[in-house]
Amino acid sequence: MPVPVEWRISDQPVDYPTAVAEMEARVAAIRAGTAPELVWLLEHPPLYTAGTSADPRDLVDPDRFPVFQTGRGGQYTYHGPGQRVAYVLLDLKRRGPDVRAYVCALEDWVIRTLERFVIKGERRAGRVGIWVDRGNGREDKIAAIGVRVRHWVTFHGISINVDPDLSHFEGIVPCGIREHGVTSLWDLGLTPTLEDLDCALMATFPEVFP
Repeated sequence: MPVPVEWRISDQPVDYPTAVAEMEARVAAIRAGTAPELVWLLEHPPLYTAGTSADPRDLVDPDRFPVFQTGRGGQYTYHGPGQRVAYVLLDLKRRGPDVRAYVCALEDWVIRTLERFVIKGERRAGRVGIWVDRGNGREDKIAAIGVRVRHWVTFHGISINVDPDLSHFEGIVPCGIREHGVTSLWDLGLTPTLEDLDCALMATFPEVFP
């Protein structure tokens, strides 16, 4: 019988190096069989992270916030207050060693969660993350996805914009995509709290990761 996934919610912003160090330690423990899988819900203070495909030209304002190099896939991403980050540490050796299927499942999780708020999140070919059609040809990104896998244990994960300061995204070209914007649940006219989103994430998770 699989051990239930542990859920952790941090009430205060967690600085990025601390989060990475804790994920690294937990990945090793999951692989060793000494700790259960984990979903960690948190916020970061304002910062930019550069994934393994980041183009330095996409860092528009390098002095605005701290910039961290990270081993996750993807390009530049902003994290900050009002954005829910979910770090997902799962054992794919047990669940199925297929990274592409895992990323697809993360996308499904975000889409199902947004449906709880009557938001239609969509995939776009050639573009990572989840998008919202704003009409008149405008599409905005509401959620980012960036993962890393070590010895078939996943870490890093997803971020969903609840009510961040959207101007903070202007210091980068988010995920290298210049022609589209960024949105949030509040920007779309909804006013859920982070706790509301957490409840939706926890409710939809077992639908995608049984």
